[in-house]
Amino acid sequence: MAIETELYDLLGVASDASEGEIKKAYRKKAMEHHPDKNINDPEAGVKFQEIGAAYEILSDSQTRHIYDTHGMEGLSGKGTSAGTGLDELFEQFFSGGGGGGPAFGFDFGPGPKRRKGEDTIVPYDVTLEDLYNGKGYDSLFKLTATSELKLKYRSGAKGSAKPKSCFNCSGKGWTFVQTQIAANRLATSRAQCRECKGVGEVLKEKDRCKKCKGNKTVKEKVRQDIFIEKGMTDRQRIVLAGAGDQEPDVPAGDVIIQLKAKPHEAFERSGNDLLTRVKITLSEALLGFSRVLVTHLDGRGIKVSSAPGKIIKPDQTIVLRGEGMPIYKRPDEKGDLYVVLSFEMPDESWFNTINKQALESILPPRKRDIDPLPSVVDDVAFEETDLAEVRSRSYPAGPNFFDQGFPYQFGEGDEGDWLDDDDDDDEFGDHHADCQHQ
Repeated sequence: MAIETELYDLLGVASDASEGEIKKAYRKKAMEHHPDKNINDPEAGVKFQEIGAAYEILSDSQTRHIYDTHGMEGLSGKGTSAGTGLDELFEQFFSGGGGGGPAFGFDFGPGPKRRKGEDTIVPYDVTLEDLYNGKGYDSLFKLTATSELKLKYRSGAKGSAKPKSCFNCSGKGWTFVQTQIAANRLATSRAQCRECKGVGEVLKEKDRCKKCKGNKTVKEKVRQDIFIEKGMTDRQRIVLAGAGDQEPDVPAGDVIIQLKAKPHEAFERSGNDLLTRVKITLSEALLGFSRVLVTHLDGRGIKVSSAPGKIIKPDQTIVLRGEGMPIYKRPDEKGDLYVVLSFEMPDESWFNTINKQALESILPPRKRDIDPLPSVVDDVAFEETDLAEVRSRSYPAGPNFFDQGFPYQFGEGDEGDWLDDDDDDDEFGDHHADCQHQ
């Protein structure tokens, strides 16, 4: 019977829970309190660390026995008062007690044991439609890149073969080493055994598993299902707790799916709001309109009617309240949709079919020359061009432009927009691997 149950209470298990029950409870609690799933809870990170520390102690039979028998005081080590709190104990446990080494006499390695396996980050392309409508579990996500890194725990031995106690460290996992610290002084310390890597056991070459080569881990392919919730954002992370690499005596790491939103041809997103551009005719700008302006991300047609007698100005913006992106975790609420209205002028074929004098009589009069006229007036011919094309090939201007404070003849920018030949590989090289370790 444990004299203290605080660590068991953190995991939500009884003090006589089995190793499997403790492991299952840890995974559930870790998923529930993971910081990436509780962005708005500042205490989620602390709770997550406490759960990990509790599992670290209770998953090891030796530390669990000490805790059950002597409680926190038994784990506190030397130099710690009997009144040591849980947070102080965790700090000592993971920082090595502040004395240059592990705080616990039962830790035979050179430092504190790793809390979990490495996390794996996987980029995942999504469309704006996916983020607007959500994407269910029926869309299987094949974790092909991460599957090659998935490590499944194995014993490391072939058949019924069993590892032998390490001859170099006598099964302790560590050996004494001496380091000269002065002319006539040697310091003795403990270091991880080089033969067994701190495990205390070794396998003969002939007894090693052919699949894992005695390393206790193998690569295997897996497939994970993910759910894209409505309102999720670009670069948002979805954490699959415990789905990452497994290593001996270490809880499995997480797989972190990082969403990567593709640019949309019709909509731009800013937080929970959307922006789109719609062309209207000259007659609609003057006389009004009542038609479907936009086909939304869920396929709905959005019909809008302009106010009677209201003239639309070039690039005027209107807002449609509640037609933006769903708000994450509150999908019934939405942001706003901003619509920029631009004119689509009539073409020449239409212009050639009308009475030009009648048209001119009803249009506002043309502007006259400026008054007074400059002393010299030149007639200059013009050609049609595309300003966007001119901006795309902007280049540094001459020294006179720099003296006047105009760094470029066309467009905007600074020296950061330019690349040296040596930087070409960095700019266009393949830096986006399918998966990477955090």
